[in-house]
Amino acid sequence: MKPLTFIKLRAVPVALLAAASLLGGCNRNHKPTIAFVAGAATDFWTFAEAGCKKADAELKDYDVIFKYTTDGATEEQKRITDDLMVNGVAGVVIAPLDPLNQGPFVDRMASNIPVIITDSDIPKSKRLCYIGTSNIEAGHDAGKLIKEALPEGGKIMLFVGKADAQNAIDRIQGIKEELNGSKIEIAGIKTDNIDRVRAKANVNDVLVSNPDVKCLVGLWSYNGPAILNAVKESGKAGQVKIVCFDEEEQTLQGVKSGEILGTVVQQPFEFGYQSIHMMAKYLSGDKKSVPANGQVIIPATIIKKDQIDQFIAKTNSLRQK
Repeated sequence: MKPLTFIKLRAVPVALLAAASLLGGCNRNHKPTIAFVAGAATDFWTFAEAGCKKADAELKDYDVIFKYTTDGATEEQKRITDDLMVNGVAGVVIAPLDPLNQGPFVDRMASNIPVIITDSDIPKSKRLCYIGTSNIEAGHDAGKLIKEALPEGGKIMLFVGKADAQNAIDRIQGIKEELNGSKIEIAGIKTDNIDRVRAKANVNDVLVSNPDVKCLVGLWSYNGPAILNAVKESGKAGQVKIVCFDEEEQTLQGVKSGEILGTVVQQPFEFGYQSIHMMAKYLSGDKKSVPANGQVIIPATIIKKDQIDQFIAKTNSLRQK
């Protein structure tokens, strides 16, 4: 996992940031700065970072910075945003780590600067807009894969970092709705608190204690590799079906090898790119750039083996490989 970073997409030495606040903002060139604050440093967010870099290159009147948290802790995310505001950031795009409880935190930020939320919405907050996936619809996509994996029915187990995060709540809702009326039963939900070691240990526990579970479903990006590695090490590859989310490299290789039936991929590159551009327009006075319903939905897609080579080529391009 990456250490905490303060990435200036047009390089400015970190040591100058504190002094920069005395000169009118995060940037000694007096350009307004837009910050994107991601969650834990997973492969998923590297695509959002690439989208931010592209937006930064196109926005001549703004600077963009991108920050990860080291361990997915809400207190660290709060400290990061507090530091950004002290340094005069003009607007923040944030992927909240605990949407159920971070509404007041977002509202405090939004009382001082514009805030856009991505990945997991807090609909009743004072954020300008949510830009991201409809996680209920993404849950339906996962449910379709699960039904394909278990046409005769059976038990499944869900794995996620935090079950009370809004994106997890919505994905679970979508899966349940899609599976309604089928012979598929959700045996349980295992959480890992964004800990990759624990995520894999959860899978190992299920493989031993729930041998009747026929399909393992990873709801967050790193859950796919955790499931795949545990299943392979247990010698049950091909016996236990796997469905997951997002495009971590191990997940894509698992789809390519046929060990993962499919993955529901979002477009985190667009999360970064579109949110930065919207924030820049809003800060420049274009209030109509924010839709009246306060949402921009970026569709998810199911990727299976027959689409994987084309999709890997696309992701490599986004990673600038």
